Amino acid sequence: MAFPTEQDLRSYLEPLAAEAGADVEYVTVTRAGAKSAVRVAVDGDPRPDLDRLEELSHRVSEAFDAAEERGDLSFGPGYTLEVTTPGVDMPLTQLRHWRRNVGRLVALPQGGGTVRVAGVAEGEDGPVHLILPGGKGTPPRVVARGLADVAGAVVEVEFSGAPAAERELIGRGPDDVDAAQPEDNK
Repeated sequence: MAFPTEQDLRSYLEPLAAEAGADVEYVTVTRAGAKSAVRVAVDGDPRPDLDRLEELSHRVSEAFDAAEERGDLSFGPGYTLEVTTPGVDMPLTQLRHWRRNVGRLVALPQGGGTVRVAGVAEGEDGPVHLILPGGKGTPPRVVARGLADVAGAVVEVEFSGAPAAERELIGRGPDDVDAAQPEDNK
């Protein structure tokens, strides 16, 4: 039996992650003989802490061991299992990624600049609410963008908090902010 693929492993991982209140963000399989590795990134609401990751790691290891004993999976001479969180460099491609990063600064794809996430509208397709920074004499404003327009954005690491004017807009949508906001930005 061949070393399992990412898709093979997802059928074991997704139910275990769901029981732990997490989503499997990605699975990476690296084949290198006795140094093979399986890396599983999970995230959830609330974000998994070290205790949750350790518990999930034990459950995944037990499930993989049982599947190997049954002959359903074969990892070969050995492998390393790593259960982790995706980190800040994971592109935001799903609405859940955006929801988990409300208030954070993100770099938009294709040179779209840096904006702060205000929130996500209810529903399957969003939209994502973004805070565009203000300029000289203009306050920041909230705009709505479809997921397809912003998919692939990446969280920026920042060492100071949001400016006060932007903090006031977090959690608000374009229609909640100010009726005086220009129509083309809604």
